[in-house]
Amino acid sequence: MRYARAHPTQPRGVSYRPFMIDHIGIQVTDLETSVAFYTKALAPLGYVLVRRFEQVAGFGVAGKPDFWIGAGKPTDRLAKLAKLHVAFRAKGRADVRAFYDAAMAAGGTDNGAPGIREVYHPSYYGAFVHDPDGHNIEAVCHDAYLD
Repeated sequence: MRYARAHPTQPRGVSYRPFMIDHIGIQVTDLETSVAFYTKALAPLGYVLVRRFEQVAGFGVAGKPDFWIGAGKPTDRLAKLAKLHVAFRAKGRADVRAFYDAAMAAGGTDNGAPGIREVYHPSYYGAFVHDPDGHNIEAVCHDAYLD
């Protein structure tokens, strides 16, 4: 497996491997509301709705869906455990800010405005929103020089 070359701003010993996960799917309570939310929130990151079925929708880049949402409702007992955190890699910090603005305009709830998160590493620039189901959705850029 080929590994991505570490950027000078990454912590020593840490490297990022692109394409480690092929796709992910999460459960949403209202498919139409979530399709509308993600269509707007992910647009600044280059994501579009690629596939649509009756109970499932897939978003991706260049025709390959890698983020899927499906209609469903977790039981009340499991609802808290069913909340997920999904981080989308952004091309630069401007895209992180655009994601945050688009997600908020689409009805997301603030969970962390765009900014540096040094607790992760000195160049970690991310923004966090809760989607309509309370999932923690993030856009992140690891490169200090990409504004």
